[in-house]
Amino acid sequence: MSTIHPDAPTRHPVADSDQVTEGGRHIVDLDALTIGLFRFKGTLYAYENVCAHQGGPVCQGRLVHRVVEMLDEAQRSIGAVFDEDELRIVCPWHGAEYSVATGMHPTQPDFSLRAFPVDEEGGTVYVTV
Repeated sequence: MSTIHPDAPTRHPVADSDQVTEGGRHIVDLDALTIGLFRFKGTLYAYENVCAHQGGPVCQGRLVHRVVEMLDEAQRSIGAVFDEDELRIVCPWHGAEYSVATGMHPTQPDFSLRAFPVDEEGGTVYVTV
């Protein structure tokens, strides 16, 4: 396991590529940090496992597609559908939601997850901390 040095960002191997499945997650510990790895639409994302709302283990929460309310011509609700183009993480403590693609809360711009650069090479996923 690599050691994090506060002065210089370092690229750390954290998982095998096949451990981060499409539409799924993989949680890793990197020294004192716990990081959630996500793959959505072929892109990798890495966030600290700390909810911006009250510090819960956000990356361990449910993954759901955004719910969109459908309206008729008179703007009356006719039901809801899942938006397959946006995946969200729902914190298990209080239900705060964050976009997997941006780390942002949908209505509270001051709530966002701490993101880390993530890439993969040769079957290994790397996070830069």
